[in-house]
Amino acid sequence: MKTQYANIDLHFSLDGVFVHTPNIIFERFTRVIPSHSHGNGCYEIHYIPAGYGRLKADGIYYDISPNTLFVTGPHVVHAQSPVLSDPMQEYCVYFRFPGSSRARGRSPLMDAFLSTRFWIGQDMQGIHFLMKQLFGELEHQYTGYQNQVELLLSQLIIYLVRDYGQEKKPEYSFAENDLYNSKSVIIEEYFLYEYRNLSLDALAERLKLSARQTQRLLQDYYGKTFQQKKTEARMSAASILLGEKHRTIASIAEELGYSSPEHFSSAFKNYYHASPGSYRKEQMEFPPLDEEGL
Repeated sequence: MKTQYANIDLHFSLDGVFVHTPNIIFERFTRVIPSHSHGNGCYEIHYIPAGYGRLKADGIYYDISPNTLFVTGPHVVHAQSPVLSDPMQEYCVYFRFPGSSRARGRSPLMDAFLSTRFWIGQDMQGIHFLMKQLFGELEHQYTGYQNQVELLLSQLIIYLVRDYGQEKKPEYSFAENDLYNSKSVIIEEYFLYEYRNLSLDALAERLKLSARQTQRLLQDYYGKTFQQKKTEARMSAASILLGEKHRTIASIAEELGYSSPEHFSSAFKNYYHASPGSYRKEQMEFPPLDEEGL
């Protein structure tokens, strides 16, 4: 299993330092990666969300387990091998910093990153969620995805530097309005992008709240329960997917995470007071707008 975005040729600037990202990979290892190294200004970021393996870097062996994060910079000779009974999965982002060695007056952030040739430890910043967002943007290519990818890659570098110092995420005591403002983006992106596998416990974990606190937050802020938000998100997606003529009702049910087409059809009819087939037929009766919108 391998997902690779090679030759994506992303270029951006962070604190005045030029960054090039030519390669981003997600892979489940079933083979050994032999010893290799990278040239000047090149850094690989490796994050292990699951599985086990072993890393050899500059002649030293390190055990790899879930949530391991490691960075291999210029001229660090490294090799990886999986534990075959439970092989590691890995997100890998390849950064190049052309001319970084000549940069003057670098920010503390970029100086800390570029001066660290090798680091390994446990992530404390939530990089797994960031990686899933990154791959989601690259896969779906929503409007503005390139800008979003650049922001996520910049955030990845920031998280790495914080991990070097093992800085934990701060635990604030939010006032009520601050709590809403800080959590609303997480909530809205969760229902917008992950409607297939929505779970109250998963959302609560992401918000760093209990399930009961999450239910209360949804009720206070949106006036809806988790189940109502879940149904709303799925039905909104369903109405769009039904407009795609090539999709069958069964494939839409599967896309939305329903156990069967019948279960989906029943939920859809309860929400829209029409069967999916009737709804699709009604939508197709409206002719498309011409170029003048008439």
